[in-house]
Amino acid sequence: MQIRVYYEDTDVGGVVYHSNYLNFCERARSDIFFKKGLNPILESGHFVAKKLEANYISSAKFGDELEVATVLKEMRNASFELLQVVLKDNKKIFELKIVLAYVSHEAKPQKITSGVKEMLLNLFDV
Repeated sequence: MQIRVYYEDTDVGGVVYHSNYLNFCERARSDIFFKKGLNPILESGHFVAKKLEANYISSAKFGDELEVATVLKEMRNASFELLQVVLKDNKKIFELKIVLAYVSHEAKPQKITSGVKEMLLNLFDV
């Protein structure tokens, strides 16, 4: 997914504020669903961030064009792990490893159904 860095994404020095990299990754995850005509909020539940590991490698600045690439790393019974990389001029500037848990609409953890698992595998071209 392409992201343009806007003024609202930066600090007073024009550098992307650290938490906005998480926002960029969140947008990219949602966009994967939207491009397939799907909604990340499913009839039986939705996904919440359970664990994440962020690695800030280099800075992006106001006006930069970024690319967010997302890869499914592991599918588990009630969660899955993604690797998301933010690129600037084809160079990695940020990396996010995130585990997303599947929960009911009442926020109770639940097993990923076979239908949802198949949908996820298709979304991430596995």
